[in-house]
Amino acid sequence: MQFEGIFTPIVTPYHDDFSLNEPALAATVEHLIKTGVHGIIAAGTTGEYYAQSAEERVDLMGQVKTLIDGRVPLVVGTGAMRTEDSVAYAIQAKAIGADAILVATPPYAYPTGREIALHALAVDRTANLPVMLYNYPGRMSVNMDEECLDRLGRSPNFRAIKESSGDPNRLHMLARDYSHIALSCGMDDQALDFFAWGARSWVCAGSNFAPEAHIALYRACAVEGDFAKGRAIMSAMLPLMRVLEQGGKFIQCIKHGLTMRGIDAGPPRKPLQPLNKDDRRELEEVIRTMNAAIASIEGASA
Repeated sequence: MQFEGIFTPIVTPYHDDFSLNEPALAATVEHLIKTGVHGIIAAGTTGEYYAQSAEERVDLMGQVKTLIDGRVPLVVGTGAMRTEDSVAYAIQAKAIGADAILVATPPYAYPTGREIALHALAVDRTANLPVMLYNYPGRMSVNMDEECLDRLGRSPNFRAIKESSGDPNRLHMLARDYSHIALSCGMDDQALDFFAWGARSWVCAGSNFAPEAHIALYRACAVEGDFAKGRAIMSAMLPLMRVLEQGGKFIQCIKHGLTMRGIDAGPPRKPLQPLNKDDRRELEEVIRTMNAAIASIEGASA
């Protein structure tokens, strides 16, 4: 499997009592596939895996696999504090027929590059599936450094890396020195830069509710090579990206954005709280403005 296009880390819709809203989950999968995303990621941070029991995670990944029904690739997140738990999730991902897995640095432990590599290799040996690495030092406190990446080069399963450090120097280093590991954009406000440096995929939570905009930027840059159009689309998207990242309300914004599309994503699980009225109003206005701007850009280039 090659990682190409828009990969959506799908939200987990909940009822008000925090039980899984299965009809909303099914509607979300249909919405994403019909609007043209290229893959779906289950059990990512946007899906609130950290607030779910192991049983809930396994059940959810199976439901998403059934709902997709082979129409787009399914990537399953294996994130956990213990290597043994990540291995267990990889076993389950293999069992349900996942197409690939997402392997992140274990949080809180502050592992070295060697230790991150040994963790990822243990998960890889278990699943023997294509792997997208996930480097996010903002949450994990450490980078997948050169020692880590060199060790992981021993397995051909490590196909891509979702790079979410926000560090342009790491972006350059990965593109230049680790071209055998495909770049995937994991920092939304740097998407244009990632595509300029050869990224072929974008893991973007905002594509839960705005897949058209994210696909438009991917298509302009990665498919058409039209970076003038890409800059215009990126400029239209930047206000949304700023709203999503401000004030620690990322997941809440993603869920409300999907609810705006007519799919009730429900509340986030605690300790997170839903958006207040002012936050909802700001997000709604930014989305409307972005959609109008991108429609105009797309229309002008048609």
